[in-house]
Amino acid sequence: MTEEELATWHLYILRCKDGTLYTGITNNLERRFEEHQSNGPRCAKYLRGRQPVTMIYHTSFKNKSLALKAEIKVKKLTASQKKLLASGQLVIHEIADTA
Repeated sequence: MTEEELATWHLYILRCKDGTLYTGITNNLERRFEEHQSNGPRCAKYLRGRQPVTMIYHTSFKNKSLALKAEIKVKKLTASQKKLLASGQLVIHEIADTA
């Protein structure tokens, strides 16, 4: 197995200063959060000018494939459903089975 395959992957949801939500995955949560806060070249285009951002949810997966599957499911949720997920009032089947 490669080092990337052994890495823990994270799904996260950020709340932007304008109240919108952004969902992503990474294998280094702290680094990625700092990149998003920096508004620099590694910041997601969607987040440019929407800082500061607040992390409202994150969960871990044992590989990238599982994280990607969960990300796809979460991105299909409404903003209200994402807020319920962040507060623990909603559980996504894939997330519950793979985290």
